[in-house]
Amino acid sequence: MPTHSRVLILGSGPAGYTAAIYAARASLEPVMVAGPEPGGQLTTTTEVENYPGFPKGITGPDMMEEFRAQAERFGTKLHYDMGVRVDLSRRPFVVEGEADTYHGDALIIATGASAKWLGLPNEQRLRMSGGGVTACATCDGAFYRNQDVAVIGGGDTAMEEATFLTRMCRSVHLIHRRDTFRASKIMQTRAIENPKITVHYNTEVADVLGGDRVVGLALRDTVTGAARELAVTGLFLAIGHQPNSDIFKGQLDMDETGYLKVRPGSTYTNIPGVFACGDVADKVYRQAVSAAGTGCMAAIDAERWLAEHL
Repeated sequence: MPTHSRVLILGSGPAGYTAAIYAARASLEPVMVAGPEPGGQLTTTTEVENYPGFPKGITGPDMMEEFRAQAERFGTKLHYDMGVRVDLSRRPFVVEGEADTYHGDALIIATGASAKWLGLPNEQRLRMSGGGVTACATCDGAFYRNQDVAVIGGGDTAMEEATFLTRMCRSVHLIHRRDTFRASKIMQTRAIENPKITVHYNTEVADVLGGDRVVGLALRDTVTGAARELAVTGLFLAIGHQPNSDIFKGQLDMDETGYLKVRPGSTYTNIPGVFACGDVADKVYRQAVSAAGTGCMAAIDAERWLAEHL
C-alpha cells in the first residue's frame, strides 16, 4: 500500500528539512524521502561557520542532525529511501522508491546538486575526512587563511573562487587542463591580473598528496606529459555541479544543465502542485542558508496551493 501524504518532500538537506519544519508546523503531516545522502552535501563538510545561529561553528553532520530532530519534533515522517521514478501527470503525484511507493497531494523537490570531482582515490579520501579537499571556497576558504591553495577549473566559477580566496590566502594556484579558459573575459582578466594568482595552463592533477591533510599535488602537463609536484595545503574543485534532477526529465522544465526552473520569486515549477527548492533549482548561490530559505518558501507555497485546490 503506497504511503500517502498531503505534502511529499524529496531530499533531506537544508532545503528539504526546512520545508518539512514549516509544513509540519502547518499541520500538513509531511512525509520525507531522504534520498541517497541523508542530510545532503553538508554531511561531508567538517566545520560550518557561516550559518547564522552558530557563533562557535558546528560540523555539517551535527547541523543536519539538528535539522532532522527539529523536523521530526513537529511530526515529519522520515523514510530512508531513494526516489527512482516519478509520475507527475496526475494527482496525487507518485514517487517510486527503491523500498516503497509514495503519493503526495503536493510535492516539494529538494534533491540538491552534487559537486563534480576528479575521481582520484586520495581526493575522495581527503574530501570525506575533511583533510583539505573541498568544492566551496565561500564555505571553507576562511580555514586556509595565509596558506597556499589550488583551484581547479576554467569557468567563471573557478575564476570567482580563485579571486575570492586571494582575500585570505597567501597564494592561489589556478590549474586548468587546457590552454585557454572558457570563463568570460572580464572574469579571466580579473583572475589573471591578480598578483596572488598563478595560472597553470595545460595542467591536470594526477594525484592529491598527503596523509591526514593535503600537502601538495602531483601535476601532469597535458601536452608533454611532464610530471611535477606543487606544494599546497588546500584543493578547491570548481569544475561544476550536477543538479540531482534526472528523474524529472521530460516532466519538469529545466535548463540545459538540468537545474529545475521555477517561477521568479517563488518555488512553483511548470506543474501546479510541484515545487522546487534548494540547490536543484539554484545554480548561483548554492549555500545552506539560501537553500533553507527556499525550503521555507516551498512549504508556504505548497500550503497555500493546497488550501486553494484541495
